[in-house]
Amino acid sequence: MAPISDHPLRYALSGELHARPFPNVTAPQVVAFLAIKQAGNGAARNRDRGTDMAHLVALLKHYGAPLPDPNATHYYGAMGKFELKWEQHTEFVTYTAFCDDLSQRPFDPAEFDVFPAHWLEAAPGHRLTSSLLRLMPLPSRTEAVGEHLREWFVPESLAVGHVLEEAAVVASDFRIDPAGHTRFAVFVPPQTGSRRIGRIIQRLLEIETYKTMSMLGFALTREIGGQVGRMDHRISDLMAKMSAQEQRPEDTLNALLDVSVELENVVAQTSFRFAGTAAYKAIVDERIVALREARFEGRQGFGEFMMRRYEPAMRTVISMQERLERMSARALRASDLLRTRVDVERSAQNQAILESMDKRADLQLRLQHTVEGLSVVAISYYAVSLASYLLYPLTDLTGYSKGYITAAVTLPVVLLVWAAVRRVRQRLG
Repeated sequence: MAPISDHPLRYALSGELHARPFPNVTAPQVVAFLAIKQAGNGAARNRDRGTDMAHLVALLKHYGAPLPDPNATHYYGAMGKFELKWEQHTEFVTYTAFCDDLSQRPFDPAEFDVFPAHWLEAAPGHRLTSSLLRLMPLPSRTEAVGEHLREWFVPESLAVGHVLEEAAVVASDFRIDPAGHTRFAVFVPPQTGSRRIGRIIQRLLEIETYKTMSMLGFALTREIGGQVGRMDHRISDLMAKMSAQEQRPEDTLNALLDVSVELENVVAQTSFRFAGTAAYKAIVDERIVALREARFEGRQGFGEFMMRRYEPAMRTVISMQERLERMSARALRASDLLRTRVDVERSAQNQAILESMDKRADLQLRLQHTVEGLSVVAISYYAVSLASYLLYPLTDLTGYSKGYITAAVTLPVVLLVWAAVRRVRQRLG
């Protein structure tokens, strides 16, 4: 028996599940992270992925590192004294560089020099986010951690907590420092394995990246807020005029259709970004849950920070999306009502036209009968004249006068003409 054939995508799909393993990381370590997004809010099909690959190749050639497969969507390998992890996502690409050369100055901007300035200037898009992560052994004194946190972060924005059953202490204020980077600090005890550290770092960077991506929806909400408010006011005014019958339904319907077209255009332009925002928010929530954090010295954790600072923005996006849906439904219902009213009025107008046409047809019929009667008289007159002229030669033979002959033929001729006209009318009828 021949072996069963595999689906053409079986191995590719299986490999995709294992394509992006967590890095093995040991303390101390510095992690430089960069996410680049091409311009525009369009769908992924409009994105030139070749430029992303060319930009990666340029970085690897700068360090003399091995080049990836041209069709690859991820890369992991040595790059000089660094380890580079590159991933291509639906809307953006990420670069994560690991270095075990911990500088004496915490969050030194020079640590980001792993990405050369000329290479950054040639990026095929804009910096979505960039981060510096400082991985250190957990001090024996808890107070030492607090001292570092006060020195490195803004206190009112600081989020810190134990994660993965005290496998590490993680902290960030999610602010952009003067060098343009978001700071993360990770303190790990000696018993925490390298793979676990890698998972923690990966989740922290994913939280930062997807948080930023989802916030693009919030920025779009602010951008279209005024336009949506004006459209909502116009729809309300048109519905009020429709109720008060202040103008012709046809005019109201045309104005409402103009608003509906503008509204549908806004919905089309925002649907991709709002759908992306919902997906990215779900990932952020999942990653925070996956951290399984516990409080550190009574300070707010990542989950609490997101609940207070991030969730309101996401609810604003959801509210705007629902508002657009409600406005579309209102405009559709109003259009249906106006079309119904216009149809009713047109039906009444058509009924009046039909009644007028019936009256005209009745008048035409009467006129036709009158014309037919007159035509009998006219035809009879000429027929009698012809018949008389034909019989006048008989006057000499019969002795009857012309008047007598004319009188004698008048009645038969009239009857014949009348019968002929009636017969023709019956055939035509």
